[in-house]
Parts: sequence; C-alpha cells; structure tokens
Amino acid sequence: MKKHTVLRVVPARYPLRLIGALFSLFILAAVIQSIALNPRWEWAVFAKWFFDPVILSGLAQTLLLTLLGTLFSIILGTFLALARLSRSYLLSSLSWLYIWLFRSLPLILVLIILYNFSYLYDTVSLGIPFTSIEFFSHSTIDVLSQFSVAVLGLTLVQAAYTAEIIRGGILGVDAGQFEAAAALGLPSQRRTFRIILPQALRSIIPTGFNEIISLAKGTSIVYVLALPELFYTIQVIYNRTQQVIPLLMVATVWYLFITTVLSVMQYYVERYFSRGAVREMPPTPLQRLSRRFARTQPQPAASINPPIA
Repeated sequence: MKKHTVLRVVPARYPLRLIGALFSLFILAAVIQSIALNPRWEWAVFAKWFFDPVILSGLAQTLLLTLLGTLFSIILGTFLALARLSRSYLLSSLSWLYIWLFRSLPLILVLIILYNFSYLYDTVSLGIPFTSIEFFSHSTIDVLSQFSVAVLGLTLVQAAYTAEIIRGGILGVDAGQFEAAAALGLPSQRRTFRIILPQALRSIIPTGFNEIISLAKGTSIVYVLALPELFYTIQVIYNRTQQVIPLLMVATVWYLFITTVLSVMQYYVERYFSRGAVREMPPTPLQRLSRRFARTQPQPAASINPPIA
C-alpha cells in the first residue's frame, strides 16, 4: 500500500506587516512618553479640574444643547425632506430655499443675528398677516434668551443638513418599494412613515450620527453668546488661572468621551436596523472578546468510561 505523505503546514510570514506594526508601536510609545513625562502638560491641574462641579455644569449644558438640537433638527429636517420631495412646486421650492439659505450661512453668524433679533423687532407676535388680529405677542428680548437662541440657531442650521441626509436616504430606497406600497392601497402618510422611512434609515443613520457628533462639537461655538457650556466654562477658568494647556486637555477628554459614547450608540443602532438586511448578525466586539477569552481557557480533559461487560 502506498503511504500518504504528511504535509506540514507552514504559516505565511509577512515581514513588512511586522515591520509596520513595530514602527507603529514605536511611534505610539514615543507619543505616550512625551505626553506623560513632560511636566508642562500639568496633569495634576488636569486632575484637579476634570470633575470640578463648574466643569460638569458646563458639560451638562453641552449635552442638553446637543440633545435638543438633535431632536428638533430631526423633526424639522424630516418635514423639510418630505416637502423637498413633494409634488407641490411651492412646498418643494420653499424647502429648497430654506436648505440653500441655512447651508450657506455660518453657524456663528446665525447665532449673532438671532441674539440681536430684538434690535430689529421689539415684539414677537402671532396673528393674521395684514390685519390687526393677534393671538400672541411678547417682548423679543424676553423670548430669545441666551439658551433659547443657542437651541434655535443650532436647530435651524442643523435641520438643513438633516433634511438632505433624509432626502438622500429616501431616494436610495428601491423604486419597487414605492410601487408595492402604492399597490397595497396605503395612504401616502402611512406609506411614507411605515414602509419607506424604515428602509431609508439604514443609509440615513451613519451620516446622521456623523452630523450629531458634529453638532456636539459645534455647541462650542455658542461661546459667542456667553452661554456657560463646556468650552466657554473652560475659557473663563483658564483666563482667570492662566493654566491654558491642562484646561484645554480637560475639554479635549470630555469631547472625546462624548464622541465615543455617540459612536458606540451608532454601532448598536446600525446593528438594530440591519436585522432585516443580513441573515446572521455579526458578533459584537464584546462577544468577539468573550469568545477569544473562552478559547484561551484550558479545556477539561474528556473522561473515557470503560465499556460495561
């Protein structure tokens, strides 16, 4: 009989990949050493201010601005996107004009104009145009406080970008889905919110979360209103103490924390809405880590029981 040759499997070697990994580790170690051992970073000052109640109050203001700006911009942006896709020439034109205007203006300019709105109009009123009938009237300076101006400015600008993201997601849905929904005889409103938008969310969510992260960082611009959010609070403190670098690092780490939390939320939201697009969901990073840890654990030896005579 012919003996079978036993083949020895030799793992492939990638020397350039190894060199690149070692070089990356060298650069990372050099950066960590430079940051950790340089006394001018003043890490003791960083630790002193990081959990200070004043800083945490500014952080809470930043998170609240991000939450309200996101919520209101999604609501307004959805209606703008639907109006942009409407067959009504007037609605489509007005929506396009709004998006064109607020995508053209810098956020800081919108905030300053809104903050000085009381100079143009003494009162804010709601009524029937070209008549003396008014349902509501109030002093502009009392309605538009610093916080309300910040929320309004962030919402108006962000809604223009959100509307284009939602419109792009709707246009990305297969045309057959529109025809199938119409063939079922569903009303247009139910057809949009129950069939079209849920499918469009898979392409809307990645770009939408990117805009939310940009909005979280963009709240720092409201410092022009002297609103005590995170960045303005940091500025006030380092102007008083002259400890600029460690306090800027406090802001840096908190912004990194906000971005990290939003990125994790994005991952799980995308995973949730991709359930109908893939047969089997890929494991999460925690699941991969637990499986790898389980493989490294020694397995108990299987006991072999002697056969019973």
